[in-house]
Amino acid sequence: MTDVSVAAPLEDLTVAGRVLRPGAPGYAELATPWNVAVRSEPIAVVEALTADDVVAAVRFARRSGLEVSVQATGHGAVATRRPSLLVHTGRLNELEIRGDGTARADAGVRWAQVLEVGAPLGLAGLAGSAPNVGVVGYLTGGGIGPVVRTYGVSSDRVTAFDVVTGDGELRRATPTENPALFWGLRGGKGTLGIVTAVEFELVELAELYGGCVYFDATDASAVLRAWARWTEDLPEQATTSVALLRMPPMPGIPEPLAGRFALALRFAWVGDPARGEEVVAPMLTRGNIVLGRMGPLPYAAIGAIHADPVDPMPVTETAGLLRSLPADAVDTVLALAGPDAECPQVIVELRHLGGAYARPSAHPSAFDHRDAAYTVQTIGLGVPPVVDAANGHGAALLHALAPWTTGGCLPNFAVSTEPADVARKYGAETLTRLATLATTYDPDGVIAAAQPVHAACLLTK
Repeated sequence: MTDVSVAAPLEDLTVAGRVLRPGAPGYAELATPWNVAVRSEPIAVVEALTADDVVAAVRFARRSGLEVSVQATGHGAVATRRPSLLVHTGRLNELEIRGDGTARADAGVRWAQVLEVGAPLGLAGLAGSAPNVGVVGYLTGGGIGPVVRTYGVSSDRVTAFDVVTGDGELRRATPTENPALFWGLRGGKGTLGIVTAVEFELVELAELYGGCVYFDATDASAVLRAWARWTEDLPEQATTSVALLRMPPMPGIPEPLAGRFALALRFAWVGDPARGEEVVAPMLTRGNIVLGRMGPLPYAAIGAIHADPVDPMPVTETAGLLRSLPADAVDTVLALAGPDAECPQVIVELRHLGGAYARPSAHPSAFDHRDAAYTVQTIGLGVPPVVDAANGHGAALLHALAPWTTGGCLPNFAVSTEPADVARKYGAETLTRLATLATTYDPDGVIAAAQPVHAACLLTK
């Protein structure tokens, strides 16, 4: 690699959008990720207005010996380890809903836009729990949303990508055109390039039954134990999760939750609302509900089920996958994260998988771990002094749950560049193939997201 001190001057980078150096108006706004705990100091930000701008930025970085990272909404950002050029794709924001029930979304489109435009047509994009997240970043990581047990992994609905690979070429990837890229872009996150647009199937869904209720701390143990048993036989029209919450006493936090422990039960049912009400009814009698309700819900309001935060904040996460959730595993969760535990996390969450999630995609992809039965995730504040306690607690929880974990985690959960963490997201065969494809399409190592995959591949050999 050429040293940055002798790299080509930024004046040689010609794009339609802005090229912002540190200190320039707009630089900090575009460079700062959603997770403000992640340090982001690129040598410049390229505000892409077209796919050609992305091509120009990657080619410039290749000539200059730089890495390229990418950001749209700022979710899922990681710190780069070498001098980098940040391509910001937030202004690539065209969305098209087609007559055949598919959508084409540019890299800056958020799920909220897809929900809004699709709602009048009765068409639904398989968004995640947070509609403020970008479509591209979510789909390249697979996508586990509030109806995943009914409709499966969201990336299985992708039909095409436009992507700029590390050699500076804009390519189209489909099951028949550049199929290896198509395989790796579904699950491989940004390993194989910068996606400028994605096309995907929508589903016909205008309304579902569900919502979220919050139980008092005194009932947390009974509710969690009942939830574990209840999920063993749930039909796949149902998707559910629970969250053990310790919300800080801040403006905007409802009074029944602020500064207190609560257990949230999330539920989504696709099909007859009366049947959904019947299925969830036993859980609603397990304790004292202090907030929330279940009922018919427009699909466009699906973000209300998890009520994930929208505003940027500093967070730190750990994540894993469980093959089962027997009584001993529930005891472990309660001991480390229940109402009587010394737990520094804001959220400890369990999501139920199975159903359509477990079925393979019609076209194989880099998304692994379909045999998992539950996810487990911790989210804490990523600021001193609590960040160290949150990280230590997350590691201790995963260690304690080891008898029931698979050893893996999902690409969109617990973002990290540590080789050991990256290796947990893929099986050995997938990891090797991703690294090989990255070398093929990015021989000079321009794409920053590929470097942790290479390191993880070496670690596992």
